[in-house]
Amino acid sequence: MSLDSNIVLIGPMGVGKSTIGRVLSQMTNREFKDTDQVVEEKTGADIPWIFDVEGEEGFRDRESAVLSELLNETGLVLATGGGIVMREANRELLSTQARVVYLTASVNQLLKRTRRDRKRPLLQVDDPKAKIESLINLRHPLYESISHTQISTENRTPKSVAEEIISNLDMLDA
Repeated sequence: MSLDSNIVLIGPMGVGKSTIGRVLSQMTNREFKDTDQVVEEKTGADIPWIFDVEGEEGFRDRESAVLSELLNETGLVLATGGGIVMREANRELLSTQARVVYLTASVNQLLKRTRRDRKRPLLQVDDPKAKIESLINLRHPLYESISHTQISTENRTPKSVAEEIISNLDMLDA
């Protein structure tokens, strides 16, 4: 796998993109960045505040700008927000300028991992499980359409997932 290419982790919220991304960056000697974290740093506000003040559309504008900027760098491991695939321009950038890894897990696993997290504006609803199912149904075809490989994080350690990512991407380059 070329050290210049960026590895981008996509998938639903709670699947482990940030945690696995940090492990993967250490294992591959790449810098780790998280689009949500960069949006917060550039804005000086957390994501729930951005959603409250600017709405989801305002957040997605900021997210798209950050994605475009980060993909101009090389040799990154990049964790993205779950909804980054909702914009066609983002999907185009990702599919042409990075190695894209789609991380998956069951709805029950995602619910368990996000249950107490108050920093996820889309899950602040009466029925978070139904919301997760709805988001997955909407986004799954988009995730699949741009991913180079798909890996389950279900009941796995971040290290074992990172090892599989490296193995799968090495095979793509062979």
